[in-house]
Amino acid sequence: MENKILRNDLEQLANSSIPLSEMDGKTVFVTGASGLIGSQIIKAISCYNKTNGTHIKAVAMVRNPEKAKKVFKDTENVEIYKCDITEEIDYAGNVDYIIHGASATSSRFFVDHPVETIKIAVDGTVNILEFARKKEVKGFVYLSSLEVYGTPDKNQTTIKEDYSGYIDQLSVRSSYSEGKRLVECLCCSYASEYNVPVKIARLSQTFGAGVEYNDGRVFAEFARCAIEKKDIVLHTMGNTVRSYCYTSDAVAAIIYILLKGQIGEAYNVTNMQTACSIKEMAETVCDLFKESGIKTVIDIPEDVSSFGYNPEMIIRLDSSKLEQLGWKPTVSLEEMFRRLVASMKESKN
Repeated sequence: MENKILRNDLEQLANSSIPLSEMDGKTVFVTGASGLIGSQIIKAISCYNKTNGTHIKAVAMVRNPEKAKKVFKDTENVEIYKCDITEEIDYAGNVDYIIHGASATSSRFFVDHPVETIKIAVDGTVNILEFARKKEVKGFVYLSSLEVYGTPDKNQTTIKEDYSGYIDQLSVRSSYSEGKRLVECLCCSYASEYNVPVKIARLSQTFGAGVEYNDGRVFAEFARCAIEKKDIVLHTMGNTVRSYCYTSDAVAAIIYILLKGQIGEAYNVTNMQTACSIKEMAETVCDLFKESGIKTVIDIPEDVSSFGYNPEMIIRLDSSKLEQLGWKPTVSLEEMFRRLVASMKESKN
């Protein structure tokens, strides 16, 4: 593997208490497999096999096999299966577990293509749930998002899984968050009516080693600014507060939910110690990489809605329910950015 930071992350996972040994001899089917989280789940399984002598097979469902071959060129015991999530899935092999991560991910895409955003979420999940039903899988995890909580009440200090905030269903930006909510209900409906063993992972914003250099999300933009020695320009006041999670911590959490979680239940995946505002995160990056000589600049355009940003909010997720399964986050926000920047420098070169 060419990325040293990512390799170190995967090796640490393989030597941790992650309960992957329970999947020895089994097959896990991953949708959205060439994305950040999906690819690292598969790479983590491969590394775990090498380290611990297990034989877990991964099937990577992707739209672009050529891209997938590059992503998994150094990954053993992975089969690439070509299929679009909006099409019927007719994989003939045995499948024991499914991790469903295929989704639209760009805020700009949500605004420019809201219909497609909803169709990918709903039609795609129906397809994979029907597939899971036919295969009679032992476990299924749907990768949801903190966006299901909408805009929380300002007096809500932390967000547990039973909370439901406000979403404006007449806003096209809500195509993503409303789609996630509907799909969660769809998953629980399949669990109730058809006994599909679905669990839900509600991911906070997740980043770390393996993020592509040209990724458009805010954490990557901040990291690029540090690398390229450019000021961080915010197009809002940066008051929105969120909590975050490192990629390998999220991978471990998903495995814990898959193997230890309760059917029909949702689990917040976050590092509660990372909660901060966008502006505070920008200032953290400036302080961490003082040698870059960068600062935070506020520049609000007239039509900020075209950027597809969420409404301003404070959303601190509570991961206590997940931690009761045995999972613990290991990487701080500062270390997340150190590893992200080091990893992005490698991918740039």
